[in-house]
Amino acid sequence: LTEVYSSSPALGRYFRSAQVISFSNESSTVIYQLVFSVPPSTEGFVENTMNPDFIRNILRQNIYDED
Repeated sequence: LTEVYSSSPALGRYFRSAQVISFSNESSTVIYQLVFSVPPSTEGFVENTMNPDFIRNILRQNIYDED
């Protein structure tokens, strides 16, 4: 995750760290925390760039690009 987000053109300059919070072998589930450093309130920045769907789509795109 660190490489995916730190190399992202859209989020790389804001990304600080990724940490696994919980991992389950039984269900293949990982819960992780992403830390970003965002600029002072810029109109629309948090609503658009830091939108959870947008952040998930960065990871999805990376997975698709590797296939």
